[in-house]
Amino acid sequence: LFTEQKTFVWGLIASMYLGNIAGLIVVLSTVPLFAAILRIPFAIIAPLILVVCAIGAFTVHNAMFDVWLMLIFGVIGYVLKKLDYPLAPLVLALVLGDRAEDSFRQTMLMSQGQMDVFWSNGLVGTIMA
Repeated sequence: LFTEQKTFVWGLIASMYLGNIAGLIVVLSTVPLFAAILRIPFAIIAPLILVVCAIGAFTVHNAMFDVWLMLIFGVIGYVLKKLDYPLAPLVLALVLGDRAEDSFRQTMLMSQGQMDVFWSNGLVGTIMA
């Protein structure tokens, strides 16, 4: 790209710089607003957060099923938090699980079902261990 499409590459790099500058301006100008939001009592802001989450869940497929699913998983998350289960590994598993399964399936197809591909070199073996 650098040799054949110089204008595109440098335009892309310039747009990244401009995007960072615009983001910095937006963040610095809205910090007082977000600090003021943090002063609102949780009893007032929690229902607002719940309503915004419900609207977001509903707009995905325009179905109440998604809102009920959101509420069920919210209750499950609350129960797990009260039982001192770490929630970060659960969120990682939910987010990365599908991709990991697809990659595992692709690896098994490429290696024709041989599991030794996961220990073929030191880096891969270390990550697997």
